[in-house]
Amino acid sequence: MSLVYAGVCSHAPGITGRADLCENTEKRDEFYAQLDKQRQDIEDSGAEALIVVAAEHFANFFMNNMPAFCIGIGAEYQGPIEDPEWLKISKTAVPGAPDLGTRITREVMQTVDVAYAEEWKFDHGIMVPLNFLTPNYDLPIIPVNINCQGPPLTPLHRAWEFGLALRRSCDAVPEKVALVGTGGVSHWPATPDSGKINEEWDRRFLGQLMRQDKEAVLGYSDQETYAQAGQGGYEIRTYIATAAAAGGLGELQFYTAELPIFAVGVTVGRFDIAA
Repeated sequence: MSLVYAGVCSHAPGITGRADLCENTEKRDEFYAQLDKQRQDIEDSGAEALIVVAAEHFANFFMNNMPAFCIGIGAEYQGPIEDPEWLKISKTAVPGAPDLGTRITREVMQTVDVAYAEEWKFDHGIMVPLNFLTPNYDLPIIPVNINCQGPPLTPLHRAWEFGLALRRSCDAVPEKVALVGTGGVSHWPATPDSGKINEEWDRRFLGQLMRQDKEAVLGYSDQETYAQAGQGGYEIRTYIATAAAAGGLGELQFYTAELPIFAVGVTVGRFDIAA
Protein backbone atom coordinates (compact mmCIF):
# COMPACT_ATOMS: atom_id res chain seq x y z
CA MET A 1 0.00 0.00 0.00
CA SER A 2 1.17 3.52 -0.71
CA LEU A 3 -0.70 5.42 2.02
CA VAL A 4 1.94 5.30 4.73
CA TYR A 5 0.62 7.78 7.29
CA ALA A 6 -2.75 9.33 8.22
CA GLY A 7 -3.31 11.85 10.99
CA VAL A 8 -5.22 14.95 12.02
CA CYS A 9 -4.31 18.26 13.63
CA SER A 10 -5.75 21.71 14.32
CA HIS A 11 -4.96 24.70 12.13
CA ALA A 12 -6.31 27.79 13.93
CA PRO A 13 -4.30 30.95 13.15
CA GLY A 14 -3.73 31.69 16.83
CA ILE A 15 -1.56 28.56 17.10
CA THR A 16 1.25 30.57 15.53
CA GLY A 17 -0.06 34.12 15.54
CA ARG A 18 -0.81 34.36 19.26
CA ALA A 19 1.79 31.97 20.62
CA ASP A 20 3.59 34.78 22.43
CA LEU A 21 0.36 35.80 24.21
CA CYS A 22 -0.24 32.32 25.63
CA GLU A 23 -0.09 32.25 29.43
CA ASN A 24 -0.18 28.45 29.73
CA THR A 25 3.23 27.95 28.16
CA GLU A 26 3.58 24.43 29.55
CA LYS A 27 0.45 23.21 27.78
CA ARG A 28 1.37 25.16 24.64
CA ASP A 29 4.79 23.55 24.50
CA GLU A 30 3.26 20.12 25.08
CA PHE A 31 1.04 20.72 22.06
CA TYR A 32 3.99 21.87 19.97
CA ALA A 33 5.93 18.76 21.01
CA GLN A 34 3.10 16.55 19.77
CA LEU A 35 3.08 18.39 16.44
CA ASP A 36 6.82 17.78 16.20
CA LYS A 37 6.19 14.09 16.91
CA GLN A 38 3.68 14.10 14.08
CA ARG A 39 6.35 15.63 11.84
CA GLN A 40 8.77 12.89 12.87
CA ASP A 41 6.17 10.17 12.29
CA ILE A 42 5.57 11.48 8.76
CA GLU A 43 9.30 11.58 8.12
CA ASP A 44 9.77 8.07 9.52
CA SER A 45 7.00 6.77 7.24
CA GLY A 46 9.18 7.54 4.23
CA ALA A 47 6.47 9.72 2.69
CA GLU A 48 7.44 11.25 -0.64
CA ALA A 49 4.49 13.66 -0.68
CA LEU A 50 1.95 15.00 1.81
CA ILE A 51 -1.75 15.44 1.10
CA VAL A 52 -3.23 18.14 3.34
CA VAL A 53 -7.01 17.91 3.56
CA ALA A 54 -8.10 21.32 4.79
CA ALA A 55 -11.01 23.72 5.00
CA GLU A 56 -10.43 26.80 2.87
CA HIS A 57 -11.49 30.19 4.25
CA PHE A 58 -12.68 32.12 1.17
CA ALA A 59 -9.09 32.81 0.13
CA ASN A 60 -9.50 31.03 -3.24
CA PHE A 61 -13.12 29.87 -3.48
CA PHE A 62 -16.19 32.01 -2.89
CA MET A 63 -19.93 31.74 -3.36
CA ASN A 64 -19.63 32.35 -7.12
CA ASN A 65 -17.69 29.06 -7.41
CA MET A 66 -17.61 26.76 -4.39
CA PRO A 67 -16.58 23.17 -5.20
CA ALA A 68 -17.53 20.44 -2.76
CA PHE A 69 -14.02 18.99 -3.21
CA CYS A 70 -10.91 20.37 -4.87
CA ILE A 71 -7.42 18.91 -5.31
CA GLY A 72 -4.34 20.99 -6.09
CA ILE A 73 -2.19 19.86 -9.01
CA GLY A 74 0.13 22.86 -9.20
CA ALA A 75 3.91 22.77 -9.33
CA GLU A 76 4.26 25.44 -6.64
CA TYR A 77 2.06 27.31 -4.20
CA GLN A 78 2.46 30.59 -2.32
CA GLY A 79 1.49 31.24 1.28
CA PRO A 80 0.33 32.50 3.59
CA ILE A 81 -2.25 34.69 1.91
CA GLU A 82 -2.72 36.47 5.26
CA ASP A 83 -0.42 39.13 6.68
CA PRO A 84 2.71 37.23 7.79
CA GLU A 85 3.12 39.58 10.76
CA TRP A 86 -0.35 38.57 11.95
CA LEU A 87 0.10 34.84 11.35
CA LYS A 88 3.79 34.83 12.36
CA ILE A 89 4.65 32.74 9.30
CA SER A 90 6.82 34.23 6.57
CA LYS A 91 5.61 34.19 2.98
CA THR A 92 7.23 31.35 1.09
CA ALA A 93 6.97 29.08 -1.93
CA VAL A 94 5.69 25.58 -1.21
CA PRO A 95 6.54 22.78 -3.67
CA GLY A 96 3.66 20.90 -5.26
CA ALA A 97 3.45 17.48 -6.87
CA PRO A 98 1.72 18.10 -10.22
CA ASP A 99 2.20 14.67 -11.75
CA LEU A 100 1.29 12.74 -8.61
CA GLY A 101 -1.57 15.10 -7.84
CA THR A 102 -2.97 14.63 -11.35
CA ARG A 103 -2.82 10.85 -11.11
CA ILE A 104 -4.53 10.91 -7.73
CA THR A 105 -7.20 13.29 -9.04
CA ARG A 106 -7.92 11.06 -12.05
CA GLU A 107 -8.43 8.06 -9.80
CA VAL A 108 -10.62 9.99 -7.32
CA MET A 109 -12.78 11.06 -10.29
CA GLN A 110 -13.76 7.45 -10.89
CA THR A 111 -16.14 7.58 -7.93
CA VAL A 112 -16.28 11.18 -6.64
CA ASP A 113 -16.83 14.37 -8.64
CA VAL A 114 -13.89 16.62 -7.76
CA ALA A 115 -12.55 19.95 -8.99
CA TYR A 116 -8.84 20.60 -9.45
CA ALA A 117 -6.67 23.71 -9.36
CA GLU A 118 -3.22 24.53 -10.69
CA GLU A 119 -3.20 27.82 -8.76
CA TRP A 120 -3.80 28.02 -5.02
CA LYS A 121 -2.93 30.62 -2.40
CA PHE A 122 -2.45 28.85 0.93
CA ASP A 123 -4.13 30.41 3.94
CA HIS A 124 -3.64 29.48 7.60
CA GLY A 125 -5.63 26.28 7.10
CA ILE A 126 -2.64 24.78 5.33
CA MET A 127 0.24 27.06 6.35
CA VAL A 128 -0.11 26.55 10.12
CA PRO A 129 0.18 22.74 9.85
CA LEU A 130 3.04 23.01 7.34
CA ASN A 131 4.87 25.36 9.71
CA PHE A 132 5.18 22.41 12.10
CA LEU A 133 5.03 19.33 9.87
CA THR A 134 7.43 20.36 7.12
CA PRO A 135 9.13 23.50 8.46
CA ASN A 136 11.76 23.51 5.69
CA TYR A 137 9.06 23.21 3.02
CA ASP A 138 11.00 20.39 1.41
CA LEU A 139 8.19 17.84 1.10
CA PRO A 140 5.90 18.14 -1.97
CA ILE A 141 2.36 19.10 -0.98
CA ILE A 142 -0.96 18.15 -2.56
CA PRO A 143 -3.58 20.52 -1.10
CA VAL A 144 -7.16 19.32 -0.83
CA ASN A 145 -10.19 21.37 0.11
CA ILE A 146 -13.55 20.18 1.39
CA ASN A 147 -16.27 22.82 1.45
CA CYS A 148 -16.88 23.54 5.13
CA GLN A 149 -17.66 27.22 4.57
CA GLY A 150 -20.41 27.99 2.07
CA PRO A 151 -23.83 26.35 2.43
CA PRO A 152 -24.94 23.98 1.08
CA LEU A 153 -22.02 22.30 2.83
CA THR A 154 -20.52 19.04 1.62
CA PRO A 155 -22.56 16.27 3.31
CA LEU A 156 -20.68 14.23 5.90
CA HIS A 157 -21.31 10.92 4.15
CA ARG A 158 -19.79 12.39 0.97
CA ALA A 159 -16.71 13.46 2.94
CA TRP A 160 -16.39 9.82 4.05
CA GLU A 161 -16.71 8.57 0.47
CA PHE A 162 -14.14 11.14 -0.62
CA GLY A 163 -11.74 9.77 2.00
CA LEU A 164 -12.23 6.26 0.61
CA ALA A 165 -11.51 7.57 -2.87
CA LEU A 166 -8.32 9.26 -1.67
CA ARG A 167 -7.20 5.99 -0.10
CA ARG A 168 -7.86 4.04 -3.27
CA SER A 169 -6.00 6.68 -5.25
CA CYS A 170 -2.98 6.62 -2.95
CA ASP A 171 -2.84 2.84 -3.11
CA ALA A 172 -2.89 3.02 -6.92
CA VAL A 173 0.39 4.96 -7.17
CA PRO A 174 3.92 3.73 -6.41
CA GLU A 175 4.89 6.80 -4.37
CA LYS A 176 4.60 6.73 -0.59
CA VAL A 177 1.98 9.26 0.46
CA ALA A 178 1.14 10.76 3.87
CA LEU A 179 -2.24 12.34 4.57
CA VAL A 180 -3.15 14.89 7.24
CA GLY A 181 -6.65 16.21 7.82
CA THR A 182 -6.55 19.62 9.40
CA GLY A 183 -9.32 21.74 10.81
CA GLY A 184 -10.98 22.32 14.09
CA VAL A 185 -13.43 20.74 16.41
CA SER A 186 -15.52 23.27 18.36
CA HIS A 187 -14.65 26.91 17.70
CA TRP A 188 -16.36 30.16 16.84
CA PRO A 189 -13.84 32.09 14.71
CA ALA A 190 -14.35 35.78 13.96
CA THR A 191 -17.34 36.07 16.30
CA PRO A 192 -17.86 37.48 19.81
CA ASP A 193 -17.62 33.85 21.02
CA SER A 194 -14.06 33.44 19.71
CA GLY A 195 -12.12 31.55 22.37
CA LYS A 196 -15.13 29.50 23.45
CA ILE A 197 -14.51 25.74 23.38
CA ASN A 198 -17.03 22.94 23.97
CA GLU A 199 -14.74 20.29 25.44
CA GLU A 200 -17.53 17.77 26.06
CA TRP A 201 -18.63 17.90 22.42
CA ASP A 202 -15.05 17.74 21.18
CA ARG A 203 -14.16 14.69 23.22
CA ARG A 204 -17.33 12.86 22.26
CA PHE A 205 -16.74 13.43 18.55
CA LEU A 206 -13.02 12.66 18.71
CA GLY A 207 -13.68 9.47 20.67
CA GLN A 208 -16.16 8.30 18.05
CA LEU A 209 -13.73 9.22 15.29
CA MET A 210 -10.81 7.33 16.83
CA ARG A 211 -13.02 4.26 17.29
CA GLN A 212 -14.04 4.48 13.61
CA ASP A 213 -17.67 4.70 14.70
CA LYS A 214 -18.90 5.60 11.23
CA GLU A 215 -22.58 5.71 12.12
CA ALA A 216 -21.96 8.14 14.97
CA VAL A 217 -19.61 10.55 13.18
CA LEU A 218 -21.86 10.70 10.11
CA GLY A 219 -24.89 11.29 12.32
CA TYR A 220 -24.11 14.92 13.20
CA SER A 221 -26.46 17.40 11.58
CA ASP A 222 -25.18 20.81 10.56
CA GLN A 223 -27.75 22.38 12.86
CA GLU A 224 -26.47 20.42 15.86
CA THR A 225 -22.86 21.13 15.00
CA TYR A 226 -23.52 24.85 14.65
CA ALA A 227 -25.32 24.96 18.00
CA GLN A 228 -22.77 22.89 19.91
CA ALA A 229 -19.48 23.57 18.11
CA GLY A 230 -19.94 26.80 16.17
CA GLN A 231 -19.43 27.37 12.48
CA GLY A 232 -15.83 26.20 12.93
CA GLY A 233 -17.17 22.77 13.86
CA TYR A 234 -18.15 22.22 10.24
CA GLU A 235 -14.48 21.42 9.65
CA ILE A 236 -14.98 17.94 11.12
CA ARG A 237 -15.36 16.96 7.47
CA THR A 238 -11.57 16.98 7.05
CA TYR A 239 -11.18 14.65 10.03
CA ILE A 240 -13.91 12.33 8.75
CA ALA A 241 -12.29 12.03 5.32
CA THR A 242 -8.95 11.20 6.94
CA ALA A 243 -10.46 8.51 9.16
CA ALA A 244 -12.17 6.94 6.15
CA ALA A 245 -8.93 6.96 4.16
CA ALA A 246 -6.97 5.31 6.97
CA GLY A 247 -9.52 2.66 7.83
CA GLY A 248 -7.80 1.69 11.09
CA LEU A 249 -8.31 2.69 14.69
CA GLY A 250 -7.02 6.06 15.80
CA GLU A 251 -5.00 7.38 18.72
CA LEU A 252 -5.81 10.80 20.13
CA GLN A 253 -2.28 11.90 20.93
CA PHE A 254 -3.18 15.34 22.24
CA TYR A 255 -6.27 17.37 23.04
CA THR A 256 -6.80 20.31 25.33
CA ALA A 257 -9.35 23.07 25.86
CA GLU A 258 -6.86 24.88 28.11
CA LEU A 259 -5.45 27.10 25.37
CA PRO A 260 -8.38 29.45 24.60
CA ILE A 261 -5.92 32.00 23.20
CA PHE A 262 -5.72 29.64 20.20
CA ALA A 263 -9.54 29.81 19.91
CA VAL A 264 -10.00 26.08 19.31
CA GLY A 265 -9.76 22.78 21.14
CA VAL A 266 -6.32 21.89 19.84
CA THR A 267 -5.90 18.36 18.59
CA VAL A 268 -3.26 15.94 17.31
CA GLY A 269 -4.07 12.35 16.37
CA ARG A 270 -3.13 9.54 14.03
CA PHE A 271 -4.75 6.43 12.57
CA ASP A 272 -3.56 2.95 11.79
CA ILE A 273 -3.51 2.22 8.08
CA ALA A 274 -5.85 -0.74 7.61
CA ALA A 275 -5.16 -3.29 4.88
